[in-house]
Amino acid sequence: MSPPEELTHALRLWFEIFFHRSMCDFKHFMSETGLSFPLFSILMRLYHGEPGGISEMGDKLGVTRAAASQAVERLVQLGLVTRQEDTSDRRMRRLALTPAGRALVEQAIDARCRWLESLAERLTPEQRALIVSALTLLTEAARAVEE
Repeated sequence: MSPPEELTHALRLWFEIFFHRSMCDFKHFMSETGLSFPLFSILMRLYHGEPGGISEMGDKLGVTRAAASQAVERLVQLGLVTRQEDTSDRRMRRLALTPAGRALVEQAIDARCRWLESLAERLTPEQRALIVSALTLLTEAARAVEE
């Protein structure tokens, strides 16, 4: 195997383990909160600053405007999202997380990261330093590819 193939293989193995564990923890969190994946997806998009109204959320989720509207209404009823009048177009409603919605997303992120913390504890300080260096390089390369 060539060095690039070795790296790709190692990354794939890591990704499979990481993704499986991350999704299991995420699914468990969603079960505890009673939120569906589409509802949580809306919360995550708002948390990461994606602007949006109901139509944009529907487009991003691949659902109809009616389905997006129902999902948003559920989040509003749960006190996780607000709809605010758009200052440039009064017909539009902009979505925003409430403090409770933001806290819930942060709890979900924490739930997915607990495994990483226990993993880091199993490594020696030298191993952690090596991985930090490698991940920093990988992150920089990934950002360059995205640009």
